[in-house]
Amino acid sequence: MSTEGSPIAELRGGFDATEGRFALLVSRFHSDVTDRLLEGARACLLEHGADDTHIEVVRVAGAWELPQLAAHGVRLGRHEAIIALGCVIRGETPHFEYVCSAASNGLGAVAREAAMPVLFGVLTTDNHAQALARAGQGKDNKGYECAMAALEMIQAFRKMEIR
Repeated sequence: MSTEGSPIAELRGGFDATEGRFALLVSRFHSDVTDRLLEGARACLLEHGADDTHIEVVRVAGAWELPQLAAHGVRLGRHEAIIALGCVIRGETPHFEYVCSAASNGLGAVAREAAMPVLFGVLTTDNHAQALARAGQGKDNKGYECAMAALEMIQAFRKMEIR
């Protein structure tokens, strides 16, 4: 797995999550992978000062359901960021393309309309080994990386509001 170009090493420790409330939306499909993404995202938020009671985890069946739940979370307005985590592994049918497209396009549409960061942490891999490699420890965990991106976006949103 390539981590080339990832800003994680440089950004780690540079954000304050003490006041934030976060929604981690996690698909149950391929839970051996998504549970690791969740652990990575939660570890990142806690490492940056988030209160564990301010991290709400909501599980859905699969990646297909993530955009609808993210849109609902945005409407509720209870969180400073929404982080969607899932895993879709290519199979023998076109179902992979449909689910990946729906998750990507759906979360993108929600993010463009939201007044808060909405992050895409859905793995789209060719096989299970690739998915596990992206759900490893530390910088090799895309859940951690997605939570870091959420913290960076929160800071960017705040910076724009001050100006």
